[in-house]
Parts: sequence; structure tokens; C-alpha cells
Amino acid sequence: MNIEAINERLLRAIGAGVAILSPGAWEIQFQNQAFGEWFDVAEVGAPITSVFPDLDFEALVAAIESDSRYSVEASFRRKRRTLIVALTFTRASADFVLLECQNITRIRELETMIESYSSMVERNTREIEREKERVEKLLLNIMPRNVYEEYKTFGVVTPQKYDDVTVLALDFVDFDEMAEKVGPSVMVSEMNDIYVAFDRIGEQFGSERIKTVGDAYICICGLREPEGDHAAALANAALRFVRFLERRNKTHPHQWRCRIGIASGSVIGSVVGVQKYVYDVFGVAVKLSHRLRDHAGPMQIVCAEDIPGDFKVDEIGVRAVHGFGDLTLREVRGAIAS
Repeated sequence: MNIEAINERLLRAIGAGVAILSPGAWEIQFQNQAFGEWFDVAEVGAPITSVFPDLDFEALVAAIESDSRYSVEASFRRKRRTLIVALTFTRASADFVLLECQNITRIRELETMIESYSSMVERNTREIEREKERVEKLLLNIMPRNVYEEYKTFGVVTPQKYDDVTVLALDFVDFDEMAEKVGPSVMVSEMNDIYVAFDRIGEQFGSERIKTVGDAYICICGLREPEGDHAAALANAALRFVRFLERRNKTHPHQWRCRIGIASGSVIGSVVGVQKYVYDVFGVAVKLSHRLRDHAGPMQIVCAEDIPGDFKVDEIGVRAVHGFGDLTLREVRGAIAS
């Protein structure tokens, strides 16, 4: 590096610290004003290791001998503040090494701020995702998935008529008497346990829980796949509801007995309400399932039409069903063993 190049480098380094070192003793031969102001111990004749005691001197010497250049970062305290400088050692000739010091404190502070901000954004993003999952789970508890997808996409739900679905209406025998005997926490725990099991059973057969009102549990099958055997699927789910309660009653102190009505037909489904909205279904099949439930005995599944599939069905007889006249009622007792 000739003298002109050195002068050009010094001119570009205005605002930066510059020093010229002897390569043998590695002592300061020259320093500009900025270098002297930054490093109080830096004096002409002082070894560079006294200015930067943490400097890897062996790595510096090896790099200068092999590549004629060595770059590293160093930090030092100045007026109660830690400054970070980028050090660049360059062999200019056999007689001296040029040292340039750039103050990169602000750059590192900005990098730290950016990293901190990025971490905060990541945390907030994860929290938003978790909140979205919680909201989605909550909405899926009150409406079928296809309705939820429409609501998520368009912000509204269009009322829809389903011409052929099957509705199950269930309640519990002597529910009010049990509610009077046990405490509220026990009652809620019991019902939660049972309803969670019903939901899981129903999901296996493609049914959707529409709502629970007290001891009333309403689910529907055929919303997802209207052309499927939804009546048989919901009858299987009902049989497993009864089987679950029978097995549960053997090991639990509180005995639960349900009544179930199953009816097929058309319904209208939509979100009802503006602030406290719920998804609900209306129609003949819903009404009839409730009426049939009222005619069911403990642990009995009642329908008014043949259920397609291999089921054990016993005819109960003709009953006057409110709003529907005289209907021949049947009890679904189980599946025929193959």
C-alpha cells in the first residue's frame, strides 16, 4: 500500500479511529484524534495489547502473516456506556500495520432491537395462533364444521335446508331429582364426563352435536354427507350411548339412565342471534325426535320408521304422538350379530 492509498484511507476514515502500528513490537506509531479520544490508554509507543487486553494476539499475528488482514470486534467502556468497535488490521507494508476502528455500537443496538422485536412478533404470532385455535374449537362446539367454514370465509351463515337427515334427542330420567341431591360441582362434572363421551361416540359415526340444554342432548347426522346411511349411523351411536351409560353405572355412585328418540326428515339449519349467537336446527325431524323421546322408557331408543341396516327392532305399538297423530313406535334394541 503506497502513501497515496494510505492518505485516501485516512480521509475516508474521518470520524473513525485510526492508528499505525509497527509489525514487530506492535506498538502505536501514530493515532488520529478519534482514536486518542476513544482509548484513553492509547499513546504513541504503547503496545496494542494494552489498548485491547482481550485481543487474541496470536490470531492477529497469524492472520497478518498469512492474509495481511485481520478483522474482529471489541468492546470498551466509555462514560458509563459500553461501545462496540469493529477493528480491521491491514498490513500496509513491511514497516507498519494500519488499524481502523469503526464504532458499530448503534448497529449492534439496532440488531438487538430488531432481534427483540422479531422475538416479540413470533411470541405474539404464536399467541394469536393459539387464540385462533381456541376460537375455532369454541365455534366448532356450537356449529358443524361446514357451517363454521362458511362463517370463517364469508362472516355470515346462510340458512340452509337439509332434506334428509336424522335427529337424535336424548334426556335423562329423574334428572331434576338427581340435581337436587348432588352438589352443583358434582353435577357439572358428571354431565361433562357423559357429554364428552357422547361427543366422541357421535364423531365416530359422523354426527354433529347441535346443543345441550340442561339434560337434553341433541345431535344430528347427515349434514356432512346427506346421501349416506345417516339413520343407521345415528342408531349405532344411540346404542353406544346406552352401552356407555350401562358400563359407567357399574363403577360410579350416580346412576344415569337416558331416553332417546330418533327421527328422520328435513330440517333448516342456521346461526341464530347476533351477539350470543348459536347454531340451531328447526323442522319436523327435530320436533318428532323430541316427541318420540317423550315416549321412550329408561335406556330405551324409540323411532317411528324402519332403520335401514341389521338392527334388532321390536314394535312397541300404536301411540298418539302429540302433533303427529297415531304412529307405530319401535324400539331399537341392538345390532343383529353377523
